[in-house]
Amino acid sequence: MPFAAITYDIKAGYEKEIGEIFGGFRRVGSPVVEGADGAETTRILATAVFIRDATMVRVIEYEGDLQDVARFMASQPGVQEVERKLAPYLSRPRDTGTPEGFIATFNRSLLTCLTQISARES
Repeated sequence: MPFAAITYDIKAGYEKEIGEIFGGFRRVGSPVVEGADGAETTRILATAVFIRDATMVRVIEYEGDLQDVARFMASQPGVQEVERKLAPYLSRPRDTGTPEGFIATFNRSLLTCLTQISARES
């Protein structure tokens, strides 16, 4: 299963406050991402968020198309709420108020994957 990682440029020293934001995160209703025709195109398997000093990274494990993941997440109320609550703690603002802005920010924030290895695939 592929993984993606996106970065957030945050202000150092707010790990506790940011942790509280994610502690109340409203999960998506379903891991299934549907295309325009209503058929399943992608599935989000897992996510995790890591933080240290001025860097935060969200890791996403998924099956399917990463751009479908970005489009899906852009429309999720819980994701939008987290983005709003994170705004005061960002050292670089993220344009996530519209689906287009969210997708563009998501793509700019992607880390380059150097390798992915899974015991499940052997």
